[in-house]
Amino acid sequence: MTATGQDARNQAAHRSASASAALDPAALFTPKLVTVLREGYGLAALRADAVAGLTVAIVALPLSMAIAIASGVTPAQGLYTAIVGGFLVSALGGSRFQIGGPAGAFIVLVAATVMQHGVDGLILATFLSGLILVGVGALRLGTYIKFIPWPVTVGFTAGIAVIILASQVKDLLGLTLDGPEPGPLLEKLPVLWRALPGLDPAAALLAAGTIAVILGLKRWRPHWPGLLIAIVLASLVTWAAGLPVATIGSRFGGIPGGLPVPALPDLSLEKILAVLPAAVSFALLGAIESLLSAVVADGMSGRRHRSNCELVGQGVANMGSALFGGFCVTGTIARTATNVRAGAIGPVAGMLHALFLLAFMLLAAPLASYIPLASLAGLLAVVAWNMAERHAIAVLLRTSRGDALVFAVTFLLTIFRDLTEAIVTGFALGSVLFIHRMSQIAGVRRLPLVSEDRADTSADGGLPYDGAAADPQIIVYRITGVFFFGAASSIGSVLESISDTHRALVVDFSAVPFLDSTGANTVAGLVDKASRRGVAVVLCGLEESLRRPLEAQGVQAPKVTFAADVEAALAMLQGEPSAQEVRR
Repeated sequence: MTATGQDARNQAAHRSASASAALDPAALFTPKLVTVLREGYGLAALRADAVAGLTVAIVALPLSMAIAIASGVTPAQGLYTAIVGGFLVSALGGSRFQIGGPAGAFIVLVAATVMQHGVDGLILATFLSGLILVGVGALRLGTYIKFIPWPVTVGFTAGIAVIILASQVKDLLGLTLDGPEPGPLLEKLPVLWRALPGLDPAAALLAAGTIAVILGLKRWRPHWPGLLIAIVLASLVTWAAGLPVATIGSRFGGIPGGLPVPALPDLSLEKILAVLPAAVSFALLGAIESLLSAVVADGMSGRRHRSNCELVGQGVANMGSALFGGFCVTGTIARTATNVRAGAIGPVAGMLHALFLLAFMLLAAPLASYIPLASLAGLLAVVAWNMAERHAIAVLLRTSRGDALVFAVTFLLTIFRDLTEAIVTGFALGSVLFIHRMSQIAGVRRLPLVSEDRADTSADGGLPYDGAAADPQIIVYRITGVFFFGAASSIGSVLESISDTHRALVVDFSAVPFLDSTGANTVAGLVDKASRRGVAVVLCGLEESLRRPLEAQGVQAPKVTFAADVEAALAMLQGEPSAQEVRR
């Protein structure tokens, strides 16, 4: 057997195995950790995963605390989320490389939930969102969540970036506000402006220095852990110079030296109903964010994740995080990409990243008290800048007015209204735009009885439709594109132009890849009208998938005749004086 033949057989076997796995429910929900261990997991793989896990932990350590503080909770809760949630995401998820933990995209939702329902309400909403995610995954709805249009994801991500940046201005500049900081952007900006004369130069310099170190290392030493180095340097400067700036210790009293005892949140019906909208929002955003992160990992590694298994794993991780006092867990794109680039082999890297974070809490928790909040604000400012996909926004604004509108509406609603409302509205607009575009592609045209595309290929040099060309009573239409509800009206109006002077109508479906019930109903109406006028109808080029919706609408013999193609339909009609004979 040749090498080429063997490769072909191997590829066919792989496709067959993939298809079998897709049909097997157990395979669909088998965590990638089990898959990796079945493949054989040795010391070399463990060493590679340990290095990758440590690399990711170094990135996740300051980021988890910064996201927690920006969300209105303690830095310890950010670490609980990264440790418990991150471990469970990797152990039970459907991606080899996914890193779970607190994400910047959740800052807006978490802060609003804390403000409205308190920290206990946040923990309950997180627990409920986990139950929802498990249900969504168990019902195999993960595939549909990935249908969120790209302009929507770019829009809400950019909107979140703006809100994150605005939320960090107070700590970036060391401002002292007269009262609590408002949540909505339009209310926040005047309050920050009035407090601007009280700017703290030391805090502002620390924040600027943190940003400069992160950006400088990213450019000149991209493999160095820039986030951690910047935070360590800022902490050393604060301690050595005795700078009078707010730190984790001064505001939160430091972080504990271990995980708390797990406990169920308050599951009273009244509290559940109160936080349920927030739980749904957490689940929706978490599903989108985690599946996007898994897709990014697939693109970088050449692997393929299991969407529904990933959602189930994310759901269990959120419930586990809530039991330990943490908040929302999701797949994080930046940390997942770092994991892949660091050479991870499988989910063990993510599990070790969580254990490394736990070791920090156990051994070095007192050191976190010296971290200045201004430096964490600078870190989040860089995160917000990176979240706003400037190149993607420029592409959207240049290429399509429709996509630009979807982006703009999602972006503005995220900033000025609500993230869930922004996603739902953006998705609806994107769907309408898609329907409009598909309806523009679909069409119908009348064909001449002389084939233009096959005239030069006939065996005798003649024209294949010449025999019927002399019969003006036969009319032939070809439908192209998807025949669905968005195109049914325009196509139907053309087809219904038949008159009593025609004895036969041929409709060619060979260029129709899909026919929905509305399109089938349109054809059924056409057939009934033709039958009343004594006009025979021949449908040709129909695949089995197209015949089923037509037959369900009653489009079948003796009302119509089916033919393989236009030539066969015309040959069938030649010499037949009446529609009744065609039907017989």
